[in-house]
Amino acid sequence: MDPKRIEGMADKLKGSVKQGIGKLTGRADMKAEGAIDKAKGRIKGAAGRVEDEVRAEEHRRHEDDRTL
Repeated sequence: MDPKRIEGMADKLKGSVKQGIGKLTGRADMKAEGAIDKAKGRIKGAAGRVEDEVRAEEHRRHEDDRTL
């Protein structure tokens, strides 16, 4: 698993916590920070999934080359 996927999961979790704290305390700024962190997490996660797919495709091509 690409490290960016793990970072993305951590950012999404951090964002959820911040949003929850913002809701409980009535702090709109904290809720907004949480939403931003969650969005960053989704982006990092997507980037990590793409990198995983690229590596998998490179591995498949390398394996195909070895069988020729």
